[in-house]
Amino acid sequence: MKNTLIEREQEVMFQNYRRLPIEIERAIGSEIFDISGKRYLDFLSGIAVNALGHSHPGIIEAVKHQVEKYLHVSNFFYQEPQIRLAELITEKSGYDRVFFSNSGAESFEGAIKIARLWGHAHNKHQMIAFQGGFHGRTYGSLSLMDKPIYKENLGPFLPNMSVIPFNDIEALKQAVNDDTCAVALEFLQGEGGITHADPAFVTELMNLKDHFNFLIIADEVQSGVGRTGSLFFFDKYLIKPDIIVMAKGIGGGLPLGAIVTNDDLAKLIDKGRHGTTYGGNPLACVAGIVVMEELYKGVMNNAREMGCYLKEVLHQMMDAFPEYITEIRGCGCMQGVVLTCESAPLVHELLLNGIIANATALNVLRLLPPLTITKAEIDEFGVALKQSLQTLISKGVPKG
Repeated sequence: MKNTLIEREQEVMFQNYRRLPIEIERAIGSEIFDISGKRYLDFLSGIAVNALGHSHPGIIEAVKHQVEKYLHVSNFFYQEPQIRLAELITEKSGYDRVFFSNSGAESFEGAIKIARLWGHAHNKHQMIAFQGGFHGRTYGSLSLMDKPIYKENLGPFLPNMSVIPFNDIEALKQAVNDDTCAVALEFLQGEGGITHADPAFVTELMNLKDHFNFLIIADEVQSGVGRTGSLFFFDKYLIKPDIIVMAKGIGGGLPLGAIVTNDDLAKLIDKGRHGTTYGGNPLACVAGIVVMEELYKGVMNNAREMGCYLKEVLHQMMDAFPEYITEIRGCGCMQGVVLTCESAPLVHELLLNGIIANATALNVLRLLPPLTITKAEIDEFGVALKQSLQTLISKGVPKG
């Protein structure tokens, strides 16, 4: 008989996840506790999902209140949680309309549909995205990504889709033409190693948009909802994309995604053309209301301020370990430590020291703490990071 959760999982579930060897009992704030009572400091936040940390009392109260009313009635009915959350998103974003989904990938698929419908009306067919980007694991998303591990032996993919080098102005100029209907990008790539779009690249993108008339789809699934200290990362460029794709943090721990756009594009999705059974589930929406309200009660400011402090700590580590750390990327509660070696061994050592983090882009340590993270918790992380790097050095982990 299999006794542990790890043993039981290996018997009955697909073995497609590289799970951390932790059997979780409970979580609160920035802390996770396993079944033995060991405490971990969470610098992953459910992969940028738990914007307000674990077990936030406001979310718990809102969900309990909604459970006593109803769990699901479908999108055939008018529901206060959906409408109120949409009102908050449109008010704070400056856009007109919201479509709720269950995930980032589902939202991105809907954005592709909108772009195709717009392109059909303007006789434009080509869509462009960028190397290093991650938009989900559905076929539309995969068609606009370049990572082989996600695509091998799964073709053919959607036609008229191009993936070009990120931040390469000349490649962009060569790819865009009169047939381009949309360009999709993460202005701050998560899976791509916490790499941001260069301002000059964004300027050229906007110039080309003015010249060739195409849509810009901003994938803010990971970088949005206040994670970088502003509602969306693209806000830092003072631009306004045509379509925004949201998910992760907006549900505060429950599955929720959204497409955000203006009236003209929203009208392309007329009645019956697109839909979802669970999208905009009332439990997820009441959690989303709490998230949006808390962002503007100081949480987003905290993400910005603590992000600056985290960056200071990381730069101190880079000064202390120049053979292993070459660059600090990102901002707010979405930062990356670029290493001269693979990041997986460091993730392992951090876990032994009670810190949950993540490896991405082979050699980048990805840090996604809750937006409610404190200075004391960042200090605790800094101590653990130093200890972990020292251990790697003592083990002779190769540099580069």
